[in-house]
Amino acid sequence: MLAPLLSAAAATATSAAPPVKGERPQPADRHFRSAVVEQYLVKIRARIADPELARLFVNCFPNTLDTTVEPGTFEGKPDTVVITGDIPAMWQRDSSAQVWPYLPLAAKDERLRSLIEGVIRRQTRQILIDPYANAFMADLSAPPLEWARHDQTEMKPGVGERKYELDSLCYPVRLAHGHWQQTGGTQPFDAQWRDAMRLVVRTMRQQQRKDGLGPYRFQRLALTPTETLDEKGFGNPVNPVGLIASGFRPSDDACIFPFLVPSNLFAVTSLRQLAEMANAILHDAALAQDASSLAGEVEAALQQHAVAATPDGTIWAYEVDGFGSNVLMDDANVPSLLGLPYLDSSPDPALYASTRAFVWSDRNPWFFRGSAGEGIGGPHEGAGMIWPMSQMIYAFTSTSASEIRNALRVLKIGSAGTGFMHESYFKNDPKIFTRAWFAWANTLFGELIAHLAETQPDLLSV
Repeated sequence: MLAPLLSAAAATATSAAPPVKGERPQPADRHFRSAVVEQYLVKIRARIADPELARLFVNCFPNTLDTTVEPGTFEGKPDTVVITGDIPAMWQRDSSAQVWPYLPLAAKDERLRSLIEGVIRRQTRQILIDPYANAFMADLSAPPLEWARHDQTEMKPGVGERKYELDSLCYPVRLAHGHWQQTGGTQPFDAQWRDAMRLVVRTMRQQQRKDGLGPYRFQRLALTPTETLDEKGFGNPVNPVGLIASGFRPSDDACIFPFLVPSNLFAVTSLRQLAEMANAILHDAALAQDASSLAGEVEAALQQHAVAATPDGTIWAYEVDGFGSNVLMDDANVPSLLGLPYLDSSPDPALYASTRAFVWSDRNPWFFRGSAGEGIGGPHEGAGMIWPMSQMIYAFTSTSASEIRNALRVLKIGSAGTGFMHESYFKNDPKIFTRAWFAWANTLFGELIAHLAETQPDLLSV
C-alpha cells in the first residue's frame, strides 16, 4: 500500500490515535506496561548525552508496546496482535521486527515473555491460514484491508493483504529462534508450530518453481505498476536455478525479477535456524534435513547466479531472473542488501563491503542526498524520499565512528521535531514525510540507540 504524503502539521493516523505532541502516551493509555522496560529506558537514557537523542529514544523504543500490541488469549494460550501503527493490520515482517528489541528483556519479565510468545503463536496461526499472505487482520473474521478487497487472488478469511513476500516466511523463524535463544522458552513450539514450519519449507520449495509456477498469483487494478504482478499474476519469468521466487519486496512493491537476492540470503539463515530448532526442540530429523538441504541449495545458487560485475568490483545484485539478467540497486526496507549483516545473512564480508559501497552511493538509483540528509529510499514512496530505516541500518552495519555520528545527525533531522521516526521524508525538507505513526521505524531506532549505548556510548554525545 502506498502511504499518503503528509506534512508535519497534517500528519494523522488512519485508525487509533497515534502518538501526539512528541511524547509517549500517558501510562494509563499504554497498551502494555512493563517495569523491566521502564527500568531499561532509565538505564539507557542515562548513557545518552545528546538530549534530542535521549528524547527520541525514550519515545521510540517502547512505541510498539505503548501503541500497537493487543495481548489476549486463544484456546487458553497467549495470543498477541501487533499492528503496524497507522495501518490497522498485522504484517508478518513488521510484527516480528517490532518486538525483536524486547527479546533480551523478556527473560527478566514473564509478562513480556508471554506477550512475545503470543506474537509467535499468532504468526503460526496466520502461516497456517495462508503462507502467501503478508498481512492479517487483528480480528481474523474481519474483511480485508480496504485496498485489497478486489484483488484477483485467492483471499482467505483473516487475510488483510495477499502479497507474497519471501521475507514474510523468514521473519517468524527469526523471531522464534531469537525467543528460544534469549529466553530458553519452548512453549510456542508445539505441533501447530511444527505444521507451520513444514508449510514454510514446502512453500519455499514451491516457489523455486522447478515444477511449474506454483499456486500463487496476484493482480490488482492500480495506477501504480508496482502494486500488481504481470504475466497473468505470476510475475516475470525465471529460470529455476534453485533460488526462491518472491512476488513482492519487503516494501510491498512488486519485484522486477522474482529472485530477490537479500530475501534469498535471509532465507538461507532462517532455514538453518529452523533446522537447528527442529533438531533440538521438535526432534524432527526430517524437517531439519529438509530445511538444511534447501538452505544449501539456495546458498549455492546465490553464489552462482546473484553476484554481478561492476566497474568498481563484484557486488550482490538486488534481483535476478536466473537467465543472466539482474537489477543493481537497493531498497530501504529490510531485508536489504545494506542490512545483510544486521540479519546475520552476509556470508562473504568482502562481497558485502563492495555491495555496501555501491548501494550507499549515487550508483544506486534509489539513493538520495539533499540538504536534509542522505539515505536510501525506493519506489514505494518515490524519488527524493529518504527512509530513516536505511540510515539506522547504515549505522548498525558501520564500523566507522564518523559514519555512525552522521547517521545519528540525519536521523535527528529526519524526525522533524516530532519526537518520533517516520517512514520516509523528502531529502530537502524533513517536514514533508510519510507515516507519522510507523512503529517498526520507531522500535528499530530505539534498538540502534540501545545498542550504541551499550557498546559505544561516546557516540551519543551532542
